[in-house]
Amino acid sequence: MSLLEISDLTLDLENGTRLLHGISLAVAAGETVGLVGESGSGKSLTARAAIGLLPDRARLGGRIELDDHEVIGASGRDILSLRRHAAAMIFQDPRSGINPMRTIGDHMTETLRLCEGLSTADATARALELLAAVRLPRPEEHLRQYPHEFSGGMLQRVMIAGALTSSPKLLVCDEPTTALDVTTQAEIIRVLADQRDARGMGMLFITHDLNLAASICDRVVVMRAGRVEEEGPALRVFTAPQAEYTARLVAATPTLEVDHDPERADAAADVDAKPGVAAAAAEPHATSAPERTQRTAQARLTPLLTAQGLSKTYHRRGKAPVRAVVEASFELVRGGALAVVGESGSGKSTLARMIVGLEQTDGGTLAIAGRDRASAPRGREERLAHARSVQMVFQDPYLSLDPRITAGRSIEDALRLHSKRDRDVARSRAVELLEQVGLTAAHADARPRTLSGGQRQRVAIARALAIEPDVLVMDEATSALDVSVQAQVLDLVADLRRERGLTVLFISHDLAVVRRVCDDVLVMRRGEIVERGATAELLDAPQHPYTRLLIDSVPKPATEARAAVA
Repeated sequence: MSLLEISDLTLDLENGTRLLHGISLAVAAGETVGLVGESGSGKSLTARAAIGLLPDRARLGGRIELDDHEVIGASGRDILSLRRHAAAMIFQDPRSGINPMRTIGDHMTETLRLCEGLSTADATARALELLAAVRLPRPEEHLRQYPHEFSGGMLQRVMIAGALTSSPKLLVCDEPTTALDVTTQAEIIRVLADQRDARGMGMLFITHDLNLAASICDRVVVMRAGRVEEEGPALRVFTAPQAEYTARLVAATPTLEVDHDPERADAAADVDAKPGVAAAAAEPHATSAPERTQRTAQARLTPLLTAQGLSKTYHRRGKAPVRAVVEASFELVRGGALAVVGESGSGKSTLARMIVGLEQTDGGTLAIAGRDRASAPRGREERLAHARSVQMVFQDPYLSLDPRITAGRSIEDALRLHSKRDRDVARSRAVELLEQVGLTAAHADARPRTLSGGQRQRVAIARALAIEPDVLVMDEATSALDVSVQAQVLDLVADLRRERGLTVLFISHDLAVVRRVCDDVLVMRRGEIVERGATAELLDAPQHPYTRLLIDSVPKPATEARAAVA
């Protein structure tokens, strides 16, 4: 008997546009079903329709049965009752789901008091049990804290605990680990799996990470443009896909496996960089050996970015100082790509912000193209020169784009500020850049609120590339992108490295992407660089226990997924 059964679900807008075309799927007790596909495929719409979270103006057809209750056509009171007792949802961004003005204790106990009728004391005791169940280390202390005092991983655990307060039979997870580092992601997945097994819950798990879906899901539904392209056991779908679209998604998914493509292997073999120094690009495009050798030799002689002993300490009133970066030293050659990896709080983003001038260093030296960048730029011209030399793509596209102006205008403004182009030329170039990152001319007239998270991130990448910087700092810039769009963006970066000598500092928790993109890797832990080396060597034979932990926490590639239960 299914907890959730969706039959021939359709969704139409008021103007007649159809977004879902006959979706059918089922989730049984104790089963995890994955919904995978690109942005706009209808994954989240399907999940929200299943628990009655779509607005009244959405016109639904077909049938949705949740815990033997019909959802389509049900009254608001019945839907609310289902969400209180039968189903709960975990959203992608935990910070948007918790009131920042209230404590974690208030968030956790409200449902227990108002919906379950528990006293304040009993609700508090139950909240402590749930926070302990999701492996938060100090539940009593956490109840008194506010959301801003938590890391992303800790806050996501609070969201999971909050979803469990109503003891749901079905848990809907919408990209619950997208922005988390690999070790935190592994912990969250273990928490979800433990709770599923202990409670016999069914789970509908939405993700664009095929390796992650393969590691936790029993069955997978592949969606595209509001239709089901393929459905079946996770192992079979990811190892022997039947649909051409699924095969393309699997092919676009990076893994930690060694790349056996002869041209890529030949390019990688030609790289012989010193530890911590990114040598010439190991490119996916074939070039002659003499060309690669000459470019590599030239790059080794002229590091573009040099950091020596960079340090940053944050001082907090009444609390011990936090040493975010401790004596960091490395070089990055022109055209190279250097990855910085580590858990949340390891100092990766602080290091990146010092390089782009958003944080002032406490000590050490930093030079880009031979010019000192450790001190704050003075005057408008100096600030513009620094911006032209190094640009950053931030992790959160919601905060990096002005909500008041269109996507095209944000790129045009950057072009006109730095290159003095007239409006028509800037508009044409903005559209060209949007197309390069997988968007269309129509997106140029869209405001950020009308775009998906992945689309907003592509706009941010296009804006950074518009200035044609010497160094591009990418801070988790592809974590919110679908695998096919991610591949397109990474190919674009590879092309720019090859054609213009673009230098990339790549901060990521996705080690499979790091293997594909970067020549060298720095591993950071608690502000210190604990290991460095050529990417292939470091990932294949890590020397530091922390590096081995990061690698062991990566979800299994689709080719190995769930073999133990096949």
